[in-house]
Amino acid sequence: MTRTCLQFAFGCLILLSACSPGKRALVKGYSSFSNGDYNVAIGQYQLAADRGVQAAEANYGIAEAYRLSNRLDEAMPYYENAIEMGIPDTSAVFFYALSLKQNSKYKEAKAELEEYLSMSEDTTMEYTKRARQEVENLNNLNKILSKNNYFETKNLDSVNSDAAEYAPLVQKGVFYFTSSRGTDKIYKATGTGFTSIFQAPIEDNQVQIDQVSKLGPAFTTEDINEGCLTFSPDGKTMVFAKGNSGKRKGARDVNLYISHLQKGNWTAPGLMTISDPNAWNSTPAFSRDGKTLYFASNRDGGYGGIDLYSAHVDSRGRWGEVRNMGAKINTAGNEMFPYVTDDGKLYFSSDGHPSMGALDIFVATRQDGDIAIENLGPPVNSTGDDFGISFTTIKDGYFTSNRKGGRGDDDLYAFVNNDPNLKTVNYFVAGITVTQEDETGKEKILDGVNVRLVYPEGKTTINTEETDTEGDFKFAVQGGTNYEIIGEKEGYFTTRIPFSTIGKTIPQEELVDMVTDTTFNTKLVLNKIVLDKAIVLENIYYDFDQSYITDAAAVELDKLVNIMKDNPQISIELGSHTDAQGDNDYNQALSQRRAESAVQYLIDSGVSPSRITAKGYGEQQLIIKNAVNDEQHQVNRRTEFKVIQINKSQASKGSE
Repeated sequence: MTRTCLQFAFGCLILLSACSPGKRALVKGYSSFSNGDYNVAIGQYQLAADRGVQAAEANYGIAEAYRLSNRLDEAMPYYENAIEMGIPDTSAVFFYALSLKQNSKYKEAKAELEEYLSMSEDTTMEYTKRARQEVENLNNLNKILSKNNYFETKNLDSVNSDAAEYAPLVQKGVFYFTSSRGTDKIYKATGTGFTSIFQAPIEDNQVQIDQVSKLGPAFTTEDINEGCLTFSPDGKTMVFAKGNSGKRKGARDVNLYISHLQKGNWTAPGLMTISDPNAWNSTPAFSRDGKTLYFASNRDGGYGGIDLYSAHVDSRGRWGEVRNMGAKINTAGNEMFPYVTDDGKLYFSSDGHPSMGALDIFVATRQDGDIAIENLGPPVNSTGDDFGISFTTIKDGYFTSNRKGGRGDDDLYAFVNNDPNLKTVNYFVAGITVTQEDETGKEKILDGVNVRLVYPEGKTTINTEETDTEGDFKFAVQGGTNYEIIGEKEGYFTTRIPFSTIGKTIPQEELVDMVTDTTFNTKLVLNKIVLDKAIVLENIYYDFDQSYITDAAAVELDKLVNIMKDNPQISIELGSHTDAQGDNDYNQALSQRRAESAVQYLIDSGVSPSRITAKGYGEQQLIIKNAVNDEQHQVNRRTEFKVIQINKSQASKGSE
């Protein structure tokens, strides 16, 4: 129930609460609802409704309590009652439509959504936006229902219980899952037990459920919900969700905690700084290289209810750079339970993308810089909540569903994908960072370089890492995609080079193994910034006796534009040199015009005039003083730049 409606009911009845059991029940229902004790509130509201006290508000309260405790399918008749009784809150119609959808009443759901949209005047409202999206989703539902795939699913009867089991994960021969089994402590929001993380060994591909145990005292608190967990690829870092005590002074929201494996033991879990203390933060999942953590959060600034976010770890093990994963992934609905497979695909659950009912499982793939979202369809998805997928190999794994026919609340399911075209390729780009020795000009390894993989123009950073003592870096990439690789280190020019997998992908029919790893090698050269050291710009040629910029020269000057934009801390002198042919004064004037023409090109390309000085040298600084042929004259006819000032306060603004 909306807070306004409930507050109104509470205010009207507080003075009368002693007069009637029904009225007292309604007031208690509001109080429990306000505290998040939704399951308790349901019983109190039901008593009020049974006594005929504010029946519309009571039914709406029951419906909202079911919705907010993740039982939207059970809310349907109560929304219907509240609407028929004249509840004034129009959002009742919206949520009634969603509950109809979750009960497979698609035609009725669409009609209610259209009714809601006809009632709503504010098209910027969150529910209105989502209602429009839901109508579109329902129009596309047949594509999902008729989807032909090769999945087979099976309920894990040996593991599931009458309680809830969800978020399955296999790590180094151990089966992990979260469950509310085996506890007498009741979480008042749902009326079920508090959840803990459990583990059981796997032998001969079977979960040995008779050996199941809780994760350990450091990770289990009797009256706190512990949720999903994830492990880094090397198995040395664990991240899990914890919170929701249901107490006024307890952890009302869920946050992420981290633990490290040291000398065979896990360290005491610590709160991760990427958690927003004012929001729900949960369902973590590591990337394949362990340098990115994906998670779900309803923090401010998102696209809807719960969004997916990413965070990155730096060379010191500190997590930060939290970023929303964008509008292609996130919707006005809820996105959660991310999981990245060995072939680089992102799986997640959503009720905002076109789904069969509530949460469905989707897969996101990137190609040519764009993201495609696909619903896995039945039998993986159902009209219930389907979520928490994980893989043991590229073709099989586990997921969670509360679909009809299960053993308890949320149940664990196994799946296998028998698609004959499932073979896939993992593409990587690996390289080293080097610099040139001043004395010999030979290359040597440069460590401690911050290397970033970005899409062209550097608009979106995909991944970042710092090179080790060997200068190594390695990134996972997608086939058929253009990238740029940027290297940054204080005291050196920021360098970017293009990299592309377009035309380099392996045809499906040539694949032999289920998973094939292919690595492309490259090298990133960073030059040291030295004041007043001349650097020749190759291939900057001018037509005879002319100073305008040719097309060929523009290509080379564009490289200098990128250098200036990537290195905002430097100011340069751009110098032009002629050969010794012709009159000295004329050559001096010509070189000045050419330098000024090149400088103007940089300014027109967005470089600040205050950072560039034009200097014509004429024939004053010949490289070959007694040139006798055109090749030697061409060596003398050159354009150079040199750094004349370094403003360190501007260094951090480069490569944005």
